[in-house]
Amino acid sequence: MTALKFMRCSSRTCPTIRATIGVGWSRHASSNPRYDYDLVVLGGGSAGLACAKEAADCGARVLCLDFVKPTPVGTRWGIGGTCVNVGCIPKKLMHQASLLGEAVHEAVAYGWNVDDQNLRPDWRKLVRSVQNHIKSVNWVTRVDLRDKKVEYVNSLGAFLDSHTIEFLARPGSERRQVTSEHVVVAVGGRPRYPDIPGAVELGITSDDIFSYEREPGRTLVVGAGYVGLECACFLKGLGYEPTVMVRSIVLRGFDRQMSELLAAMMTERGVPFLGTTIPQSVERQADGRLLVRYRNTTTGTEGSDVFDTVLWAIGRRGLIEDLNLPAAGVEIRNDKIVVDATEATNVPHIFAVGDIIYGRPELTPVAILSGRLLARRLFAGATQLMDYADVATTVFTPLEYSCVGMSEETAIELRGADNIEVFHGYYKPTEFFIPQKSVRHCYLKAVAEISGDQKILGLHYIGPVAGEVIQGFAAALKSGLTVKTLLNTVGIHPTTAEEFTRLSITKRSGRDPTPASCCS
Repeated sequence: MTALKFMRCSSRTCPTIRATIGVGWSRHASSNPRYDYDLVVLGGGSAGLACAKEAADCGARVLCLDFVKPTPVGTRWGIGGTCVNVGCIPKKLMHQASLLGEAVHEAVAYGWNVDDQNLRPDWRKLVRSVQNHIKSVNWVTRVDLRDKKVEYVNSLGAFLDSHTIEFLARPGSERRQVTSEHVVVAVGGRPRYPDIPGAVELGITSDDIFSYEREPGRTLVVGAGYVGLECACFLKGLGYEPTVMVRSIVLRGFDRQMSELLAAMMTERGVPFLGTTIPQSVERQADGRLLVRYRNTTTGTEGSDVFDTVLWAIGRRGLIEDLNLPAAGVEIRNDKIVVDATEATNVPHIFAVGDIIYGRPELTPVAILSGRLLARRLFAGATQLMDYADVATTVFTPLEYSCVGMSEETAIELRGADNIEVFHGYYKPTEFFIPQKSVRHCYLKAVAEISGDQKILGLHYIGPVAGEVIQGFAAALKSGLTVKTLLNTVGIHPTTAEEFTRLSITKRSGRDPTPASCCS
């Protein structure tokens, strides 16, 4: 074994070693003196930071501009983008808090001497703990940029032309102009508000809930995408009263059977749904609570109800309005930027990564990897493109839903029903037995080709720690996993992940997919 395997190196310090061990790319050789920077990154979220740091590590001169406009209710945050500040991280922490409340009740059944009759969270303490963690991540991010020699300015950048960016260096100063050989737009998006009276003035979004100073109380969550369902579930788990208003269907874009199972699980846990309903107005009552008027689009009937909080979760918009993209000639579609397979826009030296690009998965790991790969192609001679297919994702509800690959509907649409086989089954998590938790919605399925070794096209799972279960299977699926290989894999017992290795019943057979025993 050579000494190379024990050496820590980067493209900044030892490109020869990187080439020797087969990384396939090396440090950016030279900069164009015509420009102030080799790369200007607009946006300091997951995609922008990953791209900026990787480019600097390749030897490029990098400037990163990032600025967060406060929400209508005044919420603001630091560097790191949606994921760190108002997305994945605080959401997972709130999710964990709600699961812990449930676990206290289960602990009694397992013999712990715990008073589970008067449980109530301290909302302000929870918010403070979450925000303290976020601020620590903000600080570490700033230090990391400094250490990697990325110049960072907390300012909103805009195009003057395709190579020139203008920004305010600091409050009260004159606007500064810089030029760059390459520009990466990674400004992400923000939640939408409906165009109805009172929506902006009286409602909040996921940008606000994780730092909300007062208890949410009885909350109307408008929207049934993953953000809406996750917020409703952690609020319910924390002892509040959420109601979900659904315009059409839950989890649009996900597998329909799994989505409906998830909604049924939420209903069983006491989260009510207002189906095919849209809000009409929000108004503040004399007692400070919010009167929401709404209409059922199926029956045409109108109704109203009173809530303490209204949370909008009706989708997101790309933040293109302040970029002055016409000055650079960049093509957009709706409020997103159109890119090709290399993340290049119609202007060859201007690129976009992350949630701002049109038609790509809006997920943090996608943004990070695509940003890194782009930097390596620009400054290290790499050629690898981002693969946007078969990206795993998870909905963090009490029973989580995780999936990778095609939904059953997509597989049938693309391959034909006669060419698809669906293996499925219900299962019973061992840890659910003693506290007698409901197993009614613990379900999984594999969508596969019907011929040959039956290549698996999609895996779907509802149950405990779904993200942890599917992450490993995602690598297997991208490597060409087949039903033959899956069923020839010995499971780890007793786990819920092993249920994938026990899938033997197909929907086509009509047999009952409910197990009789856990150990045979």
